Amino acid sequence: MDPFINAAIEEARKGLAEGGIPIGSVLVIDGKIVGRGHNRRVQKGSAILHAEMDAIESAGRLTAADYQRATLYSTLSPCDMCSGTALLYKIPRIVIGENRTFQGPEEYLRARGVELVILDDAECVRLMREFITAKPALWNEDIGV
Repeated sequence: MDPFINAAIEEARKGLAEGGIPIGSVLVIDGKIVGRGHNRRVQKGSAILHAEMDAIESAGRLTAADYQRATLYSTLSPCDMCSGTALLYKIPRIVIGENRTFQGPEEYLRARGVELVILDDAECVRLMREFITAKPALWNEDIGV
């Protein structure tokens, strides 16, 4: 198993344990995790603190050259907001744990030159399916439904 998706899954579990939504993310540059995050919308009362945003924020200010060598790992297909952030900073590669329970603008990302790797990871799918079943209203809020 890829150690970086495992780190993202650990982040997702942290979010769930905190009463939040189990989505995790890590930002990797040159084979090292430089940012970790999980969805903290509930915990922080935030409108925008998705896992990918949290991971990118936790990495701090980076140079354009750093972002252009980065890979963003996420347990779930990034939404429009998180995909837009990856495009803004020209992150060239996104590794997605699963896209069965939610699929962001993957074709748009590909059309913009982003390499997407879909792992279809069983643990990522399980975490989201159980959460969506248990808290459908919170899930719908998170995805803007």
